[in-house]
Amino acid sequence: MLLAFDTATPTVTVALHDGTDVVVEHTSELTMKHGEQLAPLVERCLVDAGVVRQDLTAIAVGTGPGPFTGLRVGLVTARTLAHVLEIPVYGVCTLDVLAVEAVDTGAVIGDFVVATDARRKEVYLASYDEEGRRMAGPVVDRPADLATQAQVVGEGALLYPDSFPTAVGPQRPSAGWLARTVLGERAELTDPEPLYLRRPDAVAPGPRKPAS
Repeated sequence: MLLAFDTATPTVTVALHDGTDVVVEHTSELTMKHGEQLAPLVERCLVDAGVVRQDLTAIAVGTGPGPFTGLRVGLVTARTLAHVLEIPVYGVCTLDVLAVEAVDTGAVIGDFVVATDARRKEVYLASYDEEGRRMAGPVVDRPADLATQAQVVGEGALLYPDSFPTAVGPQRPSAGWLARTVLGERAELTDPEPLYLRRPDAVAPGPRKPAS
């Protein structure tokens, strides 16, 4: 039983896959507050599927790119559960998961890009071929500097329609598709480390200046 979750966007998404297909999936109703929502959603999925943590055989987690705080919640949880249960954990780029879902659901035809909200009036963007394989990126930049007429999957297209006029496919990642991506080996599987494309907002204070 594979447990999958992603905290790289404002919503938390959690799913269980039994090796054949997704058996349960839940997404947070509230945005943000990932630390308060992830554990209850995991427990809800386990209860709905009629399993306990000891039944889990692997964990999949989205590695972003995304805001520092949200990513940290998901990745720390994934590593902790994997350590306690002594099971493997697989990281996957969140943009890759959106690409796989777009291809498999027929939302895109030919090459396309995925763009998600990076805040600060910027987007995270990567380009993909017709089979959902990443060709370039991800990068973070202003929408105007990444503008394209290509099909654009992800929330970035809806937030910045002037730069991305051809919005298609899913807007935010699905844990169910994260699980399918891992089990089908549809994207690069990595260690559960955050994919940061810029420095976090919170930084340690510098040394104190000596009193004069």
